[in-house]
Amino acid sequence: MSIYFIGAGPGDPELITVKAQRLIRQCPVILYAGSLVPEAILAEAHSDALIIDSAPLHLEQIIAVMQQANKEAKDVARVHSGDPSIYGAIGEQMRRLDQLVIDYEVIPGVTATSASAAWLKRELTLPTISQTVIYTRYAGKTSMPDGEDLTSLAQHKATLAIHLGISRIHKIVEELIPYYGKDCPVAVCYKTGWEDQIKVEGTLETITKIVREKKITRTALILVGSVLNPQAFETSYLYDAEQANIFRPRGKVNKK
Repeated sequence: MSIYFIGAGPGDPELITVKAQRLIRQCPVILYAGSLVPEAILAEAHSDALIIDSAPLHLEQIIAVMQQANKEAKDVARVHSGDPSIYGAIGEQMRRLDQLVIDYEVIPGVTATSASAAWLKRELTLPTISQTVIYTRYAGKTSMPDGEDLTSLAQHKATLAIHLGISRIHKIVEELIPYYGKDCPVAVCYKTGWEDQIKVEGTLETITKIVREKKITRTALILVGSVLNPQAFETSYLYDAEQANIFRPRGKVNKK
């Protein structure tokens, strides 16, 4: 048997990998983060599957469910939102399973950042604008390591994907304006992929007011960077006609 840490994507039941969907169908035990994973993701679970919402459980209770399943030789689908490697809190679970010598596997998923960029119809890396995306969060109950505070990261002027910070949007704006400028585009995506998803766009100067008017207080991703202005970039070498032989192999034309 095995524990499968499954990335269920941002919420849209169709933004899930084929492998993840197959495992949810097959596993007799399903542990899912109920506050972050919509029940529609579990729609194809077996009718006899034991489905447990892990939201009210602490770590040792979650591990106890896995241990019991292991004793009964039952596979477990541990379903997380987005991609479990990004703010998935799977590290402590895997550490405990290592100690217990219980096998596990990690199934990647679509990140909230990827899904939000697609929803906004924006590319997060553009020639001459930004070739770097920084995934980060704003310090709250969990402090940031040295050198990873927002002010330090802002000095790179890269595209920022800020998680878990919407309640402190005003502080984020204050810290970013000196490096990105008041006119820098910002997008806030609330519950991307869910039925009640909301997206708002503005600038560092206007976004706080917009967010508060929409009463967005949690479960939102903040994207910051000039890449959100779809006109302000140069065409890449990839599609430059003069560079075709260097960057693109000649393709074959299929004739019917």
